[in-house]
Amino acid sequence: MTMPDAPLAFRLLGVVEMSVAGQPVELGPPQQRTVLACLAIEAGRPVSLQTLASRLWGDDQPAGARTSLYAHVARLRQVIEKSAAGAKVGLVRRTGGYVLDIDRDWVDLHRFRRLARAPAQTEAARVASLGAALDLWRGEPLAGTSGDWAARVRDSLTKERLDAVTLWAGGLLRLDRAAEVIATTRELVSEHPLTEPLVAVLMRALAVCGQEAEALELFTTTRARLADELGADPGQELRLVHEALLRGEIRPVAPPTTPEPVAPPARRVPAQLPADVYAFTGREQELSTLDDLLPETDDTSAAVVVSAVSGTAGVGKTSLALRWAHRVRHRFPDGQLYVDLRGYDAEQPLTASDALARFLSSLGLAGNDIPLDVDDRAARYRTELDGQRVLVLLDNAATVDQIRPLLPGTPGCLVVVTSRDSLAGLVARHGARRLDLDLLPLRDAVHLLGRLIGRRVTAEPDAAEALAEECARLPLALRVAAELAAARPEIPLSELVEELEDQQRRLDLLDAGLDPHTAVRAVFSWSYQHLADDAAATFRLLGLHPGQDIDAYAAAALCDCGLAEARQLLDRLARVHLIEAHRQGRYKMHDLLRAYATDLANAEYSVAERDAARTRLFDFYLATAASSMDKLHPAERHRRPRIAAPTTPTPDFTTAKLAKAWLDAERANLVAVCVHAEGHAWPAHAVQLSNTLFRYLDTRGLNADALVIHSLGRQAAARTDDRAGEARAVLNLALVYWHQGLHSKAAEHLQLALDLYAGVRADDGQAHAHKNLGVVLWRLGDLGRAEEHLTEALHTYEQINDVLGQAEALGNLGLVDERLGRLDVALEHHRQALTLFERVGYRLGEAYALNDLGTVHLRLGQPAEAVQELQEALDRFRQIDQRAGEAEALNGLGQALCADGSFDEAAARHADALTVATEIGERYEQARAHTGIATVRESVGDLDQARRHWEAALALYRSLGVPEADEVQAQLAALNADHQKVGS
Repeated sequence: MTMPDAPLAFRLLGVVEMSVAGQPVELGPPQQRTVLACLAIEAGRPVSLQTLASRLWGDDQPAGARTSLYAHVARLRQVIEKSAAGAKVGLVRRTGGYVLDIDRDWVDLHRFRRLARAPAQTEAARVASLGAALDLWRGEPLAGTSGDWAARVRDSLTKERLDAVTLWAGGLLRLDRAAEVIATTRELVSEHPLTEPLVAVLMRALAVCGQEAEALELFTTTRARLADELGADPGQELRLVHEALLRGEIRPVAPPTTPEPVAPPARRVPAQLPADVYAFTGREQELSTLDDLLPETDDTSAAVVVSAVSGTAGVGKTSLALRWAHRVRHRFPDGQLYVDLRGYDAEQPLTASDALARFLSSLGLAGNDIPLDVDDRAARYRTELDGQRVLVLLDNAATVDQIRPLLPGTPGCLVVVTSRDSLAGLVARHGARRLDLDLLPLRDAVHLLGRLIGRRVTAEPDAAEALAEECARLPLALRVAAELAAARPEIPLSELVEELEDQQRRLDLLDAGLDPHTAVRAVFSWSYQHLADDAAATFRLLGLHPGQDIDAYAAAALCDCGLAEARQLLDRLARVHLIEAHRQGRYKMHDLLRAYATDLANAEYSVAERDAARTRLFDFYLATAASSMDKLHPAERHRRPRIAAPTTPTPDFTTAKLAKAWLDAERANLVAVCVHAEGHAWPAHAVQLSNTLFRYLDTRGLNADALVIHSLGRQAAARTDDRAGEARAVLNLALVYWHQGLHSKAAEHLQLALDLYAGVRADDGQAHAHKNLGVVLWRLGDLGRAEEHLTEALHTYEQINDVLGQAEALGNLGLVDERLGRLDVALEHHRQALTLFERVGYRLGEAYALNDLGTVHLRLGQPAEAVQELQEALDRFRQIDQRAGEAEALNGLGQALCADGSFDEAAARHADALTVATEIGERYEQARAHTGIATVRESVGDLDQARRHWEAALALYRSLGVPEADEVQAQLAALNADHQKVGS
């Protein structure tokens, strides 16, 4: 939001930026943005140099910190003066420090605080003022800045926002406008679930809008999270709201009369473009050429346009593509997709199949809905983009085969590909427009140095030109060289150029000055030679990491050092642009720098030393994955391999939330480690990772990654003649196929697992295979064979005293009993299962046992008992974030409420179930939800809606190949027959 009548506007409540007439002005790197944030927060007040340094670097201030600060301030002053266009505004030096001399109302933070604290004579005026204040927020505050100070301020500002939202929502409730509260507060509660005042106001709003059940569920979930994460009970405010709900003191203003039709989930709009490039220079002609690709109108009748931007490594292909993509993103309202294909990674270029999985997930498909075959993924990808206007940026491609499956089939989409290769096949077969990117013209190369270094370039123009030529006018080399020059401001540029020339001559390379790669390596080597020994060693070792990014713990494992030292080393490498900050606390390398680091490691270290470093790294990932799984699923600890503690630091997971966050952040790296381990000297790590990560991948619905990891685990086990390991990996693969609805393929894999286990003493593995095969056969309706396998599993679990296994087998036998009509036996089996689950503390099992008990009680004609058990199951599923179970319990609740005549609540529960099941791709529960909604709609006489949901359920059940399809077909036929009778 632009400040009214402000020549300049400063935004801190989102990405830190300055804008003129609504157009952002380039501010430079994260540290420079942090300086501006410090000054804007204190607008009109001086900020000392010491304070600025402390906020940027904390206690670990680098040599030359004062010089760097002067440079940051000088650049910001130039930007502000250039943008002010004569307005009374400036960045000035006064007694006590530097002052951003502006009207404080030009800064969105100060305007927010003024509006949020403004006195008002009426409740409506107060709500309006708070609403205007909240409208200023555009995401996470101080985004794009770095350092601990920024993180602390970000937390403080977030709390201010939550307080303002709570006041605004409370005012709306007092104005009887509760419906306006729910969407905003629900979203914020999902992000900040332990903010009790916000939870309380959302509970009130839900209750007033007739959603008392959801309000009570919210209290239950919040209470459980407070206990798990803080060891605390709800505060007085939250308890009072809960008690008022239970006493019926908060009544709906206008209770619903009939359930509304279920709307389809909103389509997700991806926005994946990385940040624009700082100090992008030149390339106007190339940008204009790309502009010519855009259709004259925004309709979707034009053909798919493909552009191939090619050129040598480091010439700025990605920078050009990103700059142009950001310029035209408004022309693609359905989203922007981006992927780095890592085409020139020596070990692990991204496959088209993996890229498609990422794109489909970004387009809103749940893991269970993403096909396993690359051709099926490509077809689904084209279907998802049909009729859409989407920009697709395929970065760093190596071959046409890597690209072809990623090309949309729908008109209106535009694809930009960057590659070192000319991609002639893409031009010939797909009509791609080719743009060959040459070296920067000398004038632009010098201008880029000027933007990066400053006035030294104009002071020594001949040396600046020589430096540009020594860097072969390659943007990547220019940026690295400029950073080294900026770090040594006392040395003339001419001396630095002589140093670089000497470095080039020392390199054992031919064609110096002719091959651009030579210049890049020369500049890298020059920068590398100026590193301290420990930083140089870290840079070399980073080249051994097989993944996409790295944090301090992984760096400590590679370098065999402490955590604080690893953080300092990474920070030092980032300052000289040999690595770059990727996300909070994570770093990545340009592929040329990675290749250079790998070359250095291969030259400097023996095979044994390199293997030792990778072993430490892989031990760290495996051990940390194991400890995170122990925190998430402690009852299954005995089923996972016992992993020795590594010799280097590991995170301390005090909560399950932290454990899951680590797994989510490291997922791509864990896949990369598994790929490298299986193909090299660490096959046991691949086998153990498959077994360790199984439940995480399963509960999160990460089928694409699960297929890769379990397949690699199987291959590694087979290569080392580990039959038990191979059998376990095959078991894991069977579950992937189960989630995909490929039940016959799952059964085949489970039978193969039984055959493999037959050759080894692994009673527990055989029992797992029998149990899972029994479940698959139950779903397929082969109840006799299902019972045989489940009974065999139960006997084996009893013999080896596996209490958890016994509970699972008993619960699954109860499902078979229920399907066979033996309801009393089913009840007994589920009760026994619940008792055993409680004995071992397996909360997931407890939730499923309660869910199954509720289902049986419903069939026995006891809906009140069913509602109680299903509600308790739902609460437990939500407490442990098991969304598949949540969908199942919601559907059960819907059926029970419908049987009890509570049609409105029943429809709401089924609608919730449909939303959850669609989000996670659980097709069986989607079908159940449609069945439940159809039943409700038919009960209230809305036959058209009922028919549509019966038809949706029938299509889903048929795709799964389950016997429920026949039952739904009969229901649909009966509905149509009744309709014909009425019509006649």
